[in-house]
Amino acid sequence: MSVDRASALNLVMLGPPGAGKGTQAERFAQKHRVPKISTGDILREAVTAQTGMGLAARQVMDAGRLVGDDIMIGIVSERLAREDAKAGFVLDGFPRTVRQAEALDGMLGAQPLVVVDIVVPEETLVRRLASRRMCTACGHSALPEEKGCPKCGGELVVRIDDSAGIVTERLRIYMEQTAPIVQFYRSRRGFRAIDGTATPEQVQTAICDAVTAVAGGVA
Repeated sequence: MSVDRASALNLVMLGPPGAGKGTQAERFAQKHRVPKISTGDILREAVTAQTGMGLAARQVMDAGRLVGDDIMIGIVSERLAREDAKAGFVLDGFPRTVRQAEALDGMLGAQPLVVVDIVVPEETLVRRLASRRMCTACGHSALPEEKGCPKCGGELVVRIDDSAGIVTERLRIYMEQTAPIVQFYRSRRGFRAIDGTATPEQVQTAICDAVTAVAGGVA
């Protein structure tokens, strides 16, 4: 069955660590039956599958260097070319640089793009991250009320890099790196800043409302 790419449901999720963008991205993807594409996941997948970009990434990582724009753009391009992404996708973790954002524009052409920036005050983020737990088996970020991992039943532990001092530094780096991306998208019709201090249900509703406004009632 052919898919009308002009009506594709393409969503980019921006937000600092602790804003809940991963959870919100997953909820939206499940509701609309489009893939949630996390750059961490597809990077590991490409390395395991030994694709051309995966081998290049492996070489960079084995040398102890960060994976650069060219490789990340190539890996995301390969992923978005798959059949399951033709009706749309939710991107979590890409773009992270203006160059990546420009490359994404090139991949999409005339397709609509909604960019959601989940905004949460720093003190709230520090508090959230200090109490955040993740599954030792599958990496799922747990909600406060969850006693065990709802995905695989694994043990939930506090992340080492979620201590207050490390969290503050991670947030500083995120703000420095992401400010140019937000500025790149801010003037676009498809950009929305959303209050991340609202309940998860209210945040999800705001995301769906943003997609509806841009994509014409598909959310």
